Amino acid sequence: MSSASAGAPKKHLRHAFAWLIATMICVHACMATTRVTASLWVLNQGYGEASVGLLLSLFAVAPIVLSLWAGRLADRHGLHRPVGVGVTLAFTGALLALAVQQLWAIAVGCLLCGGAVAMAGVAMQREAGLMAEEPGELKKIFSWMALGPAMSNALSPIVAGLLIDHAGMTAAFGFAAVLPLLAWALATRVPRNPPPVYTRSFRQPAAWDLFRLPAYRRLLIVNLALSAGWDAHSFVVPVVGHARGLSASSIGLVLGSFAVAATVVRLAIVRFADDLDEARALRAAMSVAMLTFAAYAWLPGTAGLICGSALLGVALGSVQPMILAMLHRATPPERHGQALGLRMLTVNSATVAMPACFGMLAAATALAAPMWLMASVLLAAQWVARRL
Repeated sequence: MSSASAGAPKKHLRHAFAWLIATMICVHACMATTRVTASLWVLNQGYGEASVGLLLSLFAVAPIVLSLWAGRLADRHGLHRPVGVGVTLAFTGALLALAVQQLWAIAVGCLLCGGAVAMAGVAMQREAGLMAEEPGELKKIFSWMALGPAMSNALSPIVAGLLIDHAGMTAAFGFAAVLPLLAWALATRVPRNPPPVYTRSFRQPAAWDLFRLPAYRRLLIVNLALSAGWDAHSFVVPVVGHARGLSASSIGLVLGSFAVAATVVRLAIVRFADDLDEARALRAAMSVAMLTFAAYAWLPGTAGLICGSALLGVALGSVQPMILAMLHRATPPERHGQALGLRMLTVNSATVAMPACFGMLAAATALAAPMWLMASVLLAAQWVARRL
């Protein structure tokens, strides 16, 4: 294929980049809205902190099963088939939670919405990587892509909190059910660009040999530690806010401040991407997050929680664009879908265990104990980060 013919599809894809980001926002917002609403529903029903942790763990169960398949599907068929599967899962899960507001139905809804993000997310990240015309553009492209989850995390808790306070839980679940339909309408605006040939990677049943790449292994370890920080924050804020008697709107505002800060820092990365040393930036983010986690329990009132969450948002929000850019350079181009799927599998495998552990730890000791645990994990992960 000539360079001219190779460049044409990329320009065509880059023209649809905004639709790709918008699709990501809607798919992720369905999951984020369901997560916040389900957590508060469980607490209002009196099930306790451990139940919240178990419920949040369900968002990561389906990605463990689906992530590698999503990567192979994206490598083989492009964007729309895995996104279609993801949208179907999200709509089914949100609709079930809306129609049958019982614990088992909400649990299944959380399971399906988590699987939806895995299916659609891997395909959209792979598609975004195709839009980079040179390796130096990867940080900028993945910073823009990371704005999708950041914006949905910023807006969804606030919208969900307002809907719960003023219209009830049913309205919040109903809002989540509409978002997958909007996501598919937006995804159809992205041109279809399936790979012209199938590579050997599809004929191999597993992608585990990617662990043989030292840079890929180290990236996954650092990614696991930092992703657990997101889980700790998502667990602690509703639990601590409920214990302090905060309203659903106030809890949504605290969660939203984290996401707003993550959005701002990702916009900054877009602006200053060429001047960033990825490995140093990762280590700095880990240090800031570690110190904030250690001090979070003593932050006063709603304003203190908002400031602490915003600081965590800056630290943890800066990580994903750099990790994804480094991952694309550390793995073969024809296996980027598998590499992204394997990354999502490992991250979600930890996410299944972490919220449940956080719930049991908080119930047995102190509500802020998960934050102290995360400070220790990030301190230990600094040793691996120094080798990146």
